[in-house]
Amino acid sequence: MQGDSSSQVLTVRLADLTRARTRRGLSSLPSLWLLGPSVFIALAMLVPVAYLALRSAGASDSAWELLFRARTAWTLGRTALLAVSVTGVAVLLAVPLAWLTARSDLPWRRFWGVVSVLPLVIPSYVSAFLVVSALGPRGLLQQMLEPLGVERLPEIYGLPGATLALGLLTYPYVLLTVRGAMENLDASLEQSARSLGYGPWRAFWHVTLPQLRPAIAAGALLVALYTLSDFGAVSLMRYETFTWSIYQQYQSAFDRSVAAVLSLALVAMATAILVLESRSRGRMKYYRSGSGASRRAGVTRLGRWRWPAAAFCGIVASLALALPVAILGYWLARGIAAGEALSPLWSEARNSLYGSVLAALVAAALAVPAAALLVRHPGKLSRGLEFTSYVGYALPGVVVALALVFFGANYARPVYQSIWLLVFAYVVLFFPVALSAVRSAMVQINPRLEEAARGLGLSPPKVMARVTFPLLRPGVLAGAALVFLVAMKELPATIILGPLGFATLATAIWSASSEAFFARAAAPGLLLILLSSVPMAFLVVRLRSPEGTRT
Repeated sequence: MQGDSSSQVLTVRLADLTRARTRRGLSSLPSLWLLGPSVFIALAMLVPVAYLALRSAGASDSAWELLFRARTAWTLGRTALLAVSVTGVAVLLAVPLAWLTARSDLPWRRFWGVVSVLPLVIPSYVSAFLVVSALGPRGLLQQMLEPLGVERLPEIYGLPGATLALGLLTYPYVLLTVRGAMENLDASLEQSARSLGYGPWRAFWHVTLPQLRPAIAAGALLVALYTLSDFGAVSLMRYETFTWSIYQQYQSAFDRSVAAVLSLALVAMATAILVLESRSRGRMKYYRSGSGASRRAGVTRLGRWRWPAAAFCGIVASLALALPVAILGYWLARGIAAGEALSPLWSEARNSLYGSVLAALVAAALAVPAAALLVRHPGKLSRGLEFTSYVGYALPGVVVALALVFFGANYARPVYQSIWLLVFAYVVLFFPVALSAVRSAMVQINPRLEEAARGLGLSPPKVMARVTFPLLRPGVLAGAALVFLVAMKELPATIILGPLGFATLATAIWSASSEAFFARAAAPGLLLILLSSVPMAFLVVRLRSPEGTRT
């Protein structure tokens, strides 16, 4: 009996050891189908960096000395301050909006779910102009207060104006990633907290919010990197940042090596932000590890807070979306009344949709294996690939476009001035948007589900197709939608890399506004918002939480 007992113990220990080795193998040895796309996208992201390195290698000593001057450090500090301010505003707006539109009985919840993400399609210079026209010293608010004796409001230029304009423009990055993560949350922990006497708000603060930390961090990272690369808002708000200095160097100097040196400093700053985000992420697990089936969260009844919550959504939507649409409509009506002829925009709309849809599909497809590599196989290799994947997003669009012009003209002639090089530029610029959304969904999936499927004999691609991808679908759709929205309004890369005669709605807005034809600029602007709202409405319907029980 004792021998049989010892044999059974040995058998159990050998089985445990085999399972442990299997888990270690799965987590430490990525398959080629994960590693191949990840290496490809990392190499693609290094193209702008290689271009900047080549330009900087020929820079003069005075160009490198400029990098270490006190004014450069001052500009660096201003840029960091703006990134922190905008990120804070975006998170404060997005997290309540995500919860209200995903987990509450908010009136017109689906409507708010659509309109709350549409500010992404508004160009930053338009958003900044609207802030100035509404809240500036002689803006609409001052005119409303003039009967009360208010003759002039304080200056909105500088840090406050830039923070407000970019915050209203970028909070949807956090909103979509957080809302996608909420769709995969297991509600059993929150329900357990409620059974222990926690109220709805206390349960959210202590149980739900910590589980959303990866999604919040992913969205906040995108906001911070977008702020680093923005030029339109900071230029109108007269707030000097690194990107502003780079644009001035590109436009005013024949020798672009100085701008290349400054761009490398921007890459270093983006890397520092990535390191901070990675450390804040920690090693916590965000998936269910116990037995039993996961539960979908029910709908929280807001009670007397329903209409104040709707008012909050209305205020944010009015500032971020309704005001831009109203002013664009005013420009359009004024131009039509003046007899200005408006040309059809079918070709521009078709080109915008074509390029943006291709970019969204490619970026989302590449984000799935890249996110699986980052989450399931952590290590130095995956961290290096992650850092390089985010580089392009922190660089101004003109830098990425010029880099691809250089490499396309010299090393990729067949695709030079083709739609595929433009789509490649969109992917380099916006791949981190898709990766963040997919990664925040991936960390909530228990790897034991994949290990069980592997134990049943399924190959890694089949495990991804049958087990992982269905659970990843909210994050993949959110990432694809984000890429689609930001690609629709991309201007520098489209102008520089687009095929001959390839006009989009963004280029139509730019060409008309640069010639002060505001009615002609308003028409493509309104059409841009309209076309973007259709796929977003579809996405919100597909990702909506089913009606549940009261929590």
